Amino acid sequence: MKHYLFILFYLFCNVFIYAFQGTFWVYLFCFFLFSAIVVWASFDIQLGYFVNSITHKRTRIKEVALTFDDGPTEFTPQFLDLLQEYQIKATFFCIGKQIEKYPETFQRIIAEGHCVGNHTYSHSNSTGFLSTAKMAEEITKCDQVFASVGNGTTSLYRPPFGVTNPSIAKAIKKTGKKSIGWNVRSLDTVIDDEKRIYKRITGKIRPGSIILLHDTSEKTYRVLVDLLLFLRDKKYSTFTIDSIIKSNRK
Repeated sequence: MKHYLFILFYLFCNVFIYAFQGTFWVYLFCFFLFSAIVVWASFDIQLGYFVNSITHKRTRIKEVALTFDDGPTEFTPQFLDLLQEYQIKATFFCIGKQIEKYPETFQRIIAEGHCVGNHTYSHSNSTGFLSTAKMAEEITKCDQVFASVGNGTTSLYRPPFGVTNPSIAKAIKKTGKKSIGWNVRSLDTVIDDEKRIYKRITGKIRPGSIILLHDTSEKTYRVLVDLLLFLRDKKYSTFTIDSIIKSNRK
């Protein structure tokens, strides 16, 4: 995808510059256009512009992955109870600091057979501006918490906010992680209306979809209640992200 973007941008700029005889304002316009493309690519993990991320599963089977970010939290046990009731395994991308705060909940996630992934130690709001060394430290420190609390490790990593750039790409490679994205973004941390969140998710679901949710609120829990009913009614099964990695190795 990133090669196509470069080629299209290069061709567009050459035609544009030629048509307008290469004036200063034309070059300035092209510069700002390129900057906008880079920013867009940084925030859209599905483009794979800086990092090749798994954003869906190639399958014709009616199955989806439920993934939860930013936990564990005080709400996570409710999510686990609900998933247990439906006998569904999900993938939890956990923050190191949150694991330290709720160690027993993290241990329960693992004990009940759910997949876990690294979501950095602090989930810093300045993630997109951190150096490669600092990003690698964030990932490694989270791994250390995984090992001490959960007695294990993970090769899965989800970039906070879905932000990628050259520094993050190098940090992912340095720490030996596999970047995991999504193709159904619930926006459950932004949208307040539960019905809107539900419609947004169900309207985008396709076989192999990876759904991004957050186990951080009662609101999302209530959306999940309706979503699980929807999946059962439409005869969708679920898969965990580690199953994609395992199948790719065969």
